[in-house]
Amino acid sequence: MPELTINGHRVEFTEGQTILEAAKGHGINIPTLCHLFEADHSGYCRICVVEVKGSDQLLPACATPANEGMEIKTHSPKVIEARKTILEMLLASGDHNCLVSEMPPDEWSEYQLEAMQRPWHQELCPAHGDCRLQDLAVEYGVNTGHFEPVHRDFPLDDTHPMIVRDFSRCIQCGRCVAACNEIQVNQAIPVPFGRREDHPEGWYPLADYDKCTHCGECVQACPVGALFEKKSFGKAYANDVELVRTTCPYCGVGCQQWLHVKDGKIVKVTGVEKGGPNQGRLCVKGRFGFDFIYSDQRLTSPLIKENGEFREASWDEALDLVANKFTQIIKDHGPDALAGVSCARSINEDSYQMQKLFRQVFGTNNIDHCART
Repeated sequence: MPELTINGHRVEFTEGQTILEAAKGHGINIPTLCHLFEADHSGYCRICVVEVKGSDQLLPACATPANEGMEIKTHSPKVIEARKTILEMLLASGDHNCLVSEMPPDEWSEYQLEAMQRPWHQELCPAHGDCRLQDLAVEYGVNTGHFEPVHRDFPLDDTHPMIVRDFSRCIQCGRCVAACNEIQVNQAIPVPFGRREDHPEGWYPLADYDKCTHCGECVQACPVGALFEKKSFGKAYANDVELVRTTCPYCGVGCQQWLHVKDGKIVKVTGVEKGGPNQGRLCVKGRFGFDFIYSDQRLTSPLIKENGEFREASWDEALDLVANKFTQIIKDHGPDALAGVSCARSINEDSYQMQKLFRQVFGTNNIDHCART
């Protein structure tokens, strides 16, 4: 296999890999912000720049092919200085108050105080504790005290019932565009065109809701707090929640989910990256349809109707009643007097057991599935 040198160590790589992939394959960390491997999306933010011997400029590791004999430095002084400058520029491009959130308000600048008056800024940034920009700013010791962000009117889209698009925190990395257009293939977020300086107001990934399926894949792809779920805003942050892995109950596919649980209640749902069968992808129901479990209208025990009124019953009593009724119907009218419909929310194994119950136990083929058509 071909080899190259990273930070003085010879490592093997596979033909066609990028420097980033070669480094990752050997446990060598190169920071990224815009890179979205599943969509082959790279080369926008330049955080992953590395020093390559023989090149007069720093090269993005996510978009530069690995070649035999390359000598690469991932954290040289030149590289670190470049990353700090890029981080400063990104922080200055929007309302990123996370690095001053623990300072006394009387030490905040006028701009930082003004930013907190924007809609959806009365609480900490929803990505606080799980923000890649924040993590890198802390890791590289970026000092925000010597620059002042540019005053501008950022677009805000909070008309969606489930998603807020707050572009005052957008770093224009394009991950949401790639997630929508290349992973989910909804084509609901237009691809940026031209150079950034060609757009006086800046380019922002505004969604076309006529094409949007409201799956929230763009939210999961966002590395900062520009896109977030309305119903989880201000309820919990990354360090406050317990992650519980489970299977989505809405259909038989079996998509894997992370439930973000605080104080025994689900506050947010995300997909399990690389977890089969969905590989982190979720539909609108799987991602946003979780609060029904706390509805005061939800049944918590079986009900039996007597004299025109429902009364609560135990499961044993309810199941015995159903079994006796089915037995009497078959005795009086034959097995074809019964019919069943299997729910599409059930897993495939449950649907199989349902048809087996009707065909082998009841003796009828009157069994259907609500998603058959």
